Amino acid sequence: MYDQVFSGRFLYRGSFQELDIGVNNGIIAGIKKHIAGERKILKHAVMPAGTDTHVHFRDPGETDKEDFATGTISAVYGGTSTIFDMPNNRVKIDNYSAYSDKLEIVRRKAFCDFGLYSMFTGNNAQIISKESSGIKIYMGETTNASGTSSFSESGIESVNAMNIPVVFHAEDGKCLGSHNGMARNLKEYSAIRPEECENVAVKNATAMGFNKGVITHMTHFIDTPYTKEVTPHHLLLNYDMPLGSYGKVNPPLRSPETQMDLLHNYAVGSFAVVSSDHAPHVQGDKGEFEFARSGIIGVETRVPLILALVQKKIVPFEIFYKTCILNPARMFNLKKGEIDTGNYADFISVDFSSMERINDYRLHSKNPGSPFNGFDAIFPDNVIIRGESVIENRELVNDRTGKYVNDL
Repeated sequence: MYDQVFSGRFLYRGSFQELDIGVNNGIIAGIKKHIAGERKILKHAVMPAGTDTHVHFRDPGETDKEDFATGTISAVYGGTSTIFDMPNNRVKIDNYSAYSDKLEIVRRKAFCDFGLYSMFTGNNAQIISKESSGIKIYMGETTNASGTSSFSESGIESVNAMNIPVVFHAEDGKCLGSHNGMARNLKEYSAIRPEECENVAVKNATAMGFNKGVITHMTHFIDTPYTKEVTPHHLLLNYDMPLGSYGKVNPPLRSPETQMDLLHNYAVGSFAVVSSDHAPHVQGDKGEFEFARSGIIGVETRVPLILALVQKKIVPFEIFYKTCILNPARMFNLKKGEIDTGNYADFISVDFSSMERINDYRLHSKNPGSPFNGFDAIFPDNVIIRGESVIENRELVNDRTGKYVNDL
């Protein structure tokens, strides 16, 4: 007997198959061609829900930009059931006390499951919370982070011993300093934060020898043994587009040629993970370009944008599945990302014929201004997290059922 039975065309072992899936306590307990009894029928293609390993929900400290409620609501509307939130809050999450305070604040707001990063600043390894889902290292200046270039061997060893992902914002601080200047547009902004600063940072990060190193938001392909993450904005946007300050982000958008080369490398399997790097700001922070804050929203559009590329046959489905769903879950050893017994019943149903254009007024971020306004996307019809319906027919039907991943 099962608590629930879901019936539909599920992605199972590499293909979509008509199946019944029995669920007990939110976990897949049986996968069969037919299970007798009452069933919840899911229309269209059903696959595991996504995991976004890189978001900035600004909570606590800057909840005028986003909070954990609006951020996680945006995630579930975009087909994501689990997010991992970065530590560059206004009060940096670089010690166990700050981590505990943040966890207490956000856990009661979450509409999807979540984990939290701590920040490694080179000499704080002994006071980082042992509960941390991952470690973030900022090698150069960016929002609420000044950048770190000096790391002790003992600190690196201590972080390595935690056996969790160590994620780098790979822009070298000294290199950025040598190109410092004002930028009046996206092209000039790319020039003062050039690709060479990424190259130097990736080389230095790789030399640290972390067992689970990850290079985030790569703007061009760089060979490294670390896990390589890319974002939809670097895949689909470039500095010649009329985006203004809504396209200002760290690291910057690059040339059309670099963007198209990045998209080609993604489509042929050169990157392991697609994350949103969701980073909202209030409208006033996105005014005059020279003084505008850097960051692009994207947690709600990450999966829908790549699904549209799949439907257009620009990106193979298998690449989408691995980078948006399977690999991000595996990166954190979640029992998610794959429909199999023992894994959580996190599903999305998708009608591949329901492509539409993004209207940022309909997005659910507290500050929904998006450079993807007008881009093609395919949003999920239904989202189920641990057997509970959260989105039905594209409407929110459940309240704050998200759990801290350490409690799963």
